[in-house]
Amino acid sequence: MDKFLCMGDDEKKGEKSPVGNRYRKLPIEIEAHRWFKNGDHPLDGTERFTGGEFKGELIEGKVVRYYRAPLVPGTDLCSICIKPMHDHGWIDTLEGGHIVCPGDWIVTGVQGEHYPIKDSIFKETYEEA
Repeated sequence: MDKFLCMGDDEKKGEKSPVGNRYRKLPIEIEAHRWFKNGDHPLDGTERFTGGEFKGELIEGKVVRYYRAPLVPGTDLCSICIKPMHDHGWIDTLEGGHIVCPGDWIVTGVQGEHYPIKDSIFKETYEEA
């Protein structure tokens, strides 16, 4: 069976990379909002429960929803940020869904999609425009 090789600029210049070709992110501006609790994202809405046990609390966000997992009690601690799971959110992404930890950044991508990024990675990758 024949192998097809894609030669990147490094290889065309005779510079072989031991791990593959190198790429740089395109310099595009993105929207990002830091999330700490339900309702923090500006597109989440401001509707509140009008009665019952949750009266006055925000109804589920439109971008970042409440985190729910029937087999994971809300009092369990997150293995990443060590905060209770009931303080977390859930976001639908193009790849499926992701847990949102308090302090994560919610980025709006080039296709209008939303996804979470940890604060440390966000600070290494982005700067204010």
